[in-house]
Amino acid sequence: MKIIITGAEGQLGKEIVALLSKNDNDVFPYAKKELDITKRDEIERICACIKPDLIINCAALTKVDDCETEVEKAYLVNGLGPYYLGKAANVHKAKLVHISTDYVFSGDQSFPYNESDRTNPQTIYGKSKLMGEELLLKVCNNVLIVRTSWLYGHDTNNFVRTMMELSNKKASISVVNDQFGSPSYTLDIAQTICAIMEEKTGIYHITNSGECSWYDFAKEIMKLTGKSTVIVPISTGQYQFKTPRPHYSVLAHRKLEEDGIKMRDWQSALSYFISKEYSRHEESTREK
Repeated sequence: MKIIITGAEGQLGKEIVALLSKNDNDVFPYAKKELDITKRDEIERICACIKPDLIINCAALTKVDDCETEVEKAYLVNGLGPYYLGKAANVHKAKLVHISTDYVFSGDQSFPYNESDRTNPQTIYGKSKLMGEELLLKVCNNVLIVRTSWLYGHDTNNFVRTMMELSNKKASISVVNDQFGSPSYTLDIAQTICAIMEEKTGIYHITNSGECSWYDFAKEIMKLTGKSTVIVPISTGQYQFKTPRPHYSVLAHRKLEEDGIKMRDWQSALSYFISKEYSRHEESTREK
């Protein structure tokens, strides 16, 4: 199978590339500098050359605050880019897998969101990602949209690695305790996407199971790393975010459960991630 992966330099893109490259696939990973999904002619040229069976779009403008100041760019990358990929997929009769976000919901309820729940994004990031979803559902003949949240992986900047680094420098770290979601290890998300991508269509929620606040998440990181750094709970108001964050954006796995797929709980996934980070560090130290 010939597979194009956009946003291949990102934490989820890297994981998907690694997994699919192990199988009998011809994988064509593209970083942003190699394929700008806002350039329709670039997409058409590359697809005409490769004639893909599958396109996986991990490319996005994901920095929430940047989307508020670069509105046009946000809608181009998160909205029109997926549309162009969807049209190209149709031409080559390819399947398109598109990565989306929990930010398409308002975040004001207190129970997990199902795939069919009403969307109501409160930020430019969420609105632009919803635009991408809606355009794809209208124009793409064969599409799987995967919503995920609170991603962390290896070799990239993310909350877990930031907390691990800060714990080596600080005696205490302040973390918000009134925003709730589901931490998601990129390995688990990538494995599940690869397991369902050929057969499933429509919208799927894929995160690790369970929920926590950012404060709970940070506490678990300290516990698993054996650090004595004190995690200090603060409110969203005290942190003074430039852009509103969802109060509650836990994603329910209704469709996965209907298919008999159970996601690993976030604590177990985090434990595995941290042990792998330490083993990778030891290996790199030995090589030096």
